[in-house]
Amino acid sequence: MNILLLIAALIIILAGAEAFTNALEHLGDRLGISEGVTGSIFAAVGTALPEAMVPVVAVFAATSGQPAHLGEEVGVGAILGAPMMLSTLTLFMMALFVSPQRGWRGALNPEPTGLRRDLGWFLSAFGLSAVALFVPHHITLARIGIGLMLVTLYFLYVMVTLRASAALVAEGHGTEAGHALYLSKTGLPTKMPVILIQLAIGLGMIVFGANLFVDGIEGLSHWLSISALILSLLVVPIATELPEKINSILWIRRGKDTLAFGNITGALVFQGSLLPAIGVLLTPW
Repeated sequence: MNILLLIAALIIILAGAEAFTNALEHLGDRLGISEGVTGSIFAAVGTALPEAMVPVVAVFAATSGQPAHLGEEVGVGAILGAPMMLSTLTLFMMALFVSPQRGWRGALNPEPTGLRRDLGWFLSAFGLSAVALFVPHHITLARIGIGLMLVTLYFLYVMVTLRASAALVAEGHGTEAGHALYLSKTGLPTKMPVILIQLAIGLGMIVFGANLFVDGIEGLSHWLSISALILSLLVVPIATELPEKINSILWIRRGKDTLAFGNITGALVFQGSLLPAIGVLLTPW
């Protein structure tokens, strides 16, 4: 039963993420912003929502009557496991699936300034969250200070990325939606209100699926007699990183290297700053 619950939750999460990301591409196209902004902020946040919602739901469930240690273990495991999965398995899969087209000696050509910016901000934020591992949980002011710094780092990153958008669009890195808006297939026009409606539908599906997924992980940990922390470190990232994997593989095969890498590196910044802030503030970390 727990396995069926996980499968059902995963299907709902992936469907919601696909609808959310599709709408984000059209939003970026409509706003006339660069591929770097669409990939590193819009698509990255959209496809990072499944694994982002799992620890958020787990942590808040622990504070509202559920067994605290289970929620905290699932939350911390998902927060720490997601960047590891993105920076290893996902990048390898991108190279693997594009190798038949370009060969193993072929080049990957993302826009370099955005790639360096994303990785630099991620290393700074995740390094700060690693420092918090050594701050005792009862030193509340220090924990709050680190959490606020992590949140501030992400919003500064967004501002810097948006500021670089205009120059990148002028250089030919503007966003173009690759597929029709899903709601437009029902006869609705591809206009801003319809795009926002699809965004809301996708987000709702992701939140609902994340709730089911947390319940399934906690039940499975009892059934297998395995720590919820270990299970969430290994299982949650593999399952919830699928949107990033699939979208980046599709983009890299279509020659959209900037979108493919931005989807990964932007998600790393998001998951290395805002999610650790939640872990630092609301769990023993």
